Amino acid sequence: MKNIAILVPETAVAEGVTGPRYLFTTANQFLQAAGKEPLFNVKLVGTQKNIKVQDGVYSIATDVLLEETGQTDLVIVPPIFGDMKNSIMLNEASFPWITDQYKNGAEVASLCVGAFLLASAGLLNGKKCSTHWAYYNEFKERFPEVEIVDGGVITEENGIYSSGGANSFWNLLLYILEKYTDRDTAILASKYFAIDIDRESQAAFMMFTGQKDHNDEEVKKAQEYIEENYQDRINVEELAEMVAISRRSFERRFKQATDNTVIEYLQRVKVEAAKRSFESTRRNINEVMFDVGYSDTKAFRNVFKKITGLTPVEYRNKYNKDLAV
Repeated sequence: MKNIAILVPETAVAEGVTGPRYLFTTANQFLQAAGKEPLFNVKLVGTQKNIKVQDGVYSIATDVLLEETGQTDLVIVPPIFGDMKNSIMLNEASFPWITDQYKNGAEVASLCVGAFLLASAGLLNGKKCSTHWAYYNEFKERFPEVEIVDGGVITEENGIYSSGGANSFWNLLLYILEKYTDRDTAILASKYFAIDIDRESQAAFMMFTGQKDHNDEEVKKAQEYIEENYQDRINVEELAEMVAISRRSFERRFKQATDNTVIEYLQRVKVEAAKRSFESTRRNINEVMFDVGYSDTKAFRNVFKKITGLTPVEYRNKYNKDLAV
C-alpha cells in the first residue's frame, strides 16, 4: 500500500487538490477491475479541518491534520493561487512537516507553482525543478539557488518531482502512477482522463513578453529597440553603440538583466512574432519567416523548434485550425 498525502495549502488551486485524489482513487478502481488489490491510500492533509482555497471561493475539508498524518510514501504539494509572497507566508506552518516527511523517506511532488512552497521549505536548494513558465522570472529572483528547467513538464531529482505549468501536473501524476504501478495502468488512466501521457515540454505554450523587471535603463532601451525592429538586421555592436556602452559590458549587463544573451533575446522576439502570425493569419511559412527577419529556412526552422519544441508547420497546424494540412 502506498500512502499518499495531498497537502491542502491555504490559497491552493482547487483542481490541484481534487485532481490528484481523483486520479489515484480511480487507479485503485482500475487495479481492482484487473483482479489486483487497490494500491493507494489517499488522504487530504492540512493545518486545519477546513481550508479556504482559490482566493476563498472554495473550502476543502481535510481528512487529517498534519500532526496526525504519520509517515507517508508520497507528499503532493498543489499549486497556490494569487500573490506568491502572501501564499508562502500563509503556508509557512506546513514547511517543517514537508521537510520531515522527506527526511524520513517520503517522495515529494510539487504541482505547477507549488514549487514555490517546496523551494521556500528549502527542499530545492541546489536542485533542478519545473514550474509554470509564466513564473520563471519571479521564481529565479526569489530562489536563485534553484535551477529552473526551461520548458520542462516533469523534473525528478533525489525523490523530488516537479511539474510545469497548469495542466502539466496531470503528466506528472501519470508519471508517478506508472512508476508505482505499470505502463498499462498509466495508459488506461491517460485514456480515461484524456491526457497526452508522454508530453515532455511546455515550450509550445510559452509566451515571451520580454524581461523588463529590472533597473538597467540602457538594457531596457536596447530591449525596446529589438522589439520594435526585430524584422531588421540587428547586431550586438550596433546596440552597444546605441546605448553608449562597450560591447563586452553591454553583453554582460544584458544577460544579467534579462537572463538571455542578446542573440537569444532577439531570437525569442522573432519567434514570438512568428507564433502570433501563424496563429492569426493565412501567411505561409516562408512569408512569416521573411516577415520576422529570417532569410534562411533551415536557420528559422531550427531556432523556432529549439524555442517552441515544434517545427513552424507543426505549430501552425496545431494553433490555426483553418490552415491545418
